[in-house]
Amino acid sequence: MSQLRSTTSLSPSRRVALRAALALTIGAAGAPAAFAQQPQVLTIGLIPAEDSQAMIESSRQVLDALQQQLGIPVKPFVATDYNGVIEALRAKKLDVAYLGPFSYVLASSVANVEAFSVAVTKKTGQSAYKSVILARKDSGLRSVAELKGRNFAFVDPSSASGHLFPKAGLQQTGLDPDSYFGRVLFSGSHDASILAVANKKVDAAAVADRIFASAVAKGTVRQDDFVVLWSSKPIPESPMVWRKDLDPALKDKLAKALANLKDVKWGDQGVLNGFQPTSDAAYDVVRDTAKVLKLDLRSMK
Repeated sequence: MSQLRSTTSLSPSRRVALRAALALTIGAAGAPAAFAQQPQVLTIGLIPAEDSQAMIESSRQVLDALQQQLGIPVKPFVATDYNGVIEALRAKKLDVAYLGPFSYVLASSVANVEAFSVAVTKKTGQSAYKSVILARKDSGLRSVAELKGRNFAFVDPSSASGHLFPKAGLQQTGLDPDSYFGRVLFSGSHDASILAVANKKVDAAAVADRIFASAVAKGTVRQDDFVVLWSSKPIPESPMVWRKDLDPALKDKLAKALANLKDVKWGDQGVLNGFQPTSDAAYDVVRDTAKVLKLDLRSMK
């Protein structure tokens, strides 16, 4: 009670000053909670199109440019498969990730994430790509109808261009991929599938056309050694996704930073002409393809 009497006995000006000091104290105590969603390091997950170190190195220009624009360290993470990136997002070990179309649709159903941006390549000026089925030219194979009983490589169960779109395409030609081929394997990356064909480990493989073009450009394989047996319709490009609970100010800075990334190389995308906004609805075509395949995306985890 003595403390109460001494407080209320203060002059009006002293009381105003005391209230202001208390407000500042309460505000300072609440500050950490208010800024808890603003990370000190931005963690970015990358899908395993190549081996981990190669994927990080081929993304170095983009990572460095983002770090410079955002003003905080940017740390890359490459899992051994698509599901590893999705699980890291769900566990909040990642803030942002670069996912394939199908892996994004899966991630959106199990983690609190949304697509927000998609790369535009300088070479094509587009934000779409295709799946192709490759074989060695010296194999004599010239169509998918000749692949009966042959060994075949897909990339990953959740890969759009490396599994699901080509599988749907084969079904639409009247072939059942589950029984048509001889031995079927999942290589884990597009580069591994390309090399499996090049080294005659499999007779044919389904990969992204731009990753095949990148392997040719790097001198990993020679284009003249291959023949394309099948090509898909355009597939919406792999999106950048973020956790929905990221700080809104950081989201705004990140989207603007990606849009500014011009004339820099990024992995199999080649030279970028920035990123453009995208949305969850842009990947409904992927969900429709899943329905054609009668897929339960959650069961693919």
